[in-house]
Amino acid sequence: MPDLIVRAEGVRKRYGDFWAVDGVDLEIARGECLAMLGPNGAGKTTFTEILEGFRTRDGGMIDVLGVDPAEATGAWKARIGIVLQQDRDLGDLTVAEAVHHFSHYYPHPSNPDEVIAAVGLQESAGVRIDRLSGGQRRRLDVALGIVGQPEMLFLDEPTTGFDPEARRDFWQLIEQLKYDGTTILLTTHYLEEAEALADRVAVIARGRLLACAPPELLDGRDNGTTEVHWMENGVARMEKTQEPTALIHNLSQRIGGEIPGLMVRRASLEDVYLNLIAGDALESS
Repeated sequence: MPDLIVRAEGVRKRYGDFWAVDGVDLEIARGECLAMLGPNGAGKTTFTEILEGFRTRDGGMIDVLGVDPAEATGAWKARIGIVLQQDRDLGDLTVAEAVHHFSHYYPHPSNPDEVIAAVGLQESAGVRIDRLSGGQRRRLDVALGIVGQPEMLFLDEPTTGFDPEARRDFWQLIEQLKYDGTTILLTTHYLEEAEALADRVAVIARGRLLACAPPELLDGRDNGTTEVHWMENGVARMEKTQEPTALIHNLSQRIGGEIPGLMVRRASLEDVYLNLIAGDALESS
């Protein structure tokens, strides 16, 4: 059995007649990165805040690092890291002052200067936070979330405002955290980010878990239809098949060598995600 860091069974949360979280079962193993996807209002943030101990639940069981978050102590909170969507009000401090300050909240923090360098803010260490760009501010949020060397890290839309280069740098940081054994719950709208970082992807809609699997296997993605595109006699051709290797072999024999304009397109994570959401919407209509 894997070393489970998160266990959630039948978790429910209601606001009036609306079930924001409606019977979610989920497990996350030590060192795993799980990406949670879903449309706005799907219940992702509510469920995550219940795991973090910020919000109470109306039903079900939760265990995070061996503790029910609803009964969490300060010692438990020191073992988790959280990167929220909203900024902390730290405008009067410099980057270095903020990271050094927050490091004192934890029993075994990382070196604050090394954390600042890891998120790419070493050149802005002496800059006041209210003068940072949006992307730089988001990097600082990540620094504050990881300076305590958390065993469990919650990342809520962590790369919002990042340029492509900064996002790739952040991905490398997350890979290093995973390598070091940090367990990560990532909430993101960037499907390429989920595919690059996540060991598994969970899709939530209307408070219910629709699917949870490795990105390449989600909702039978590995067994889905593949589109094979090519040029033949000056005409663009396309055929859908579940046996693309056999089709390409036959094409090569028929054409006599290289296949002009060959392109193989399997279902993307976006395709699978949108199909899941669309199917759920049809069920609810």
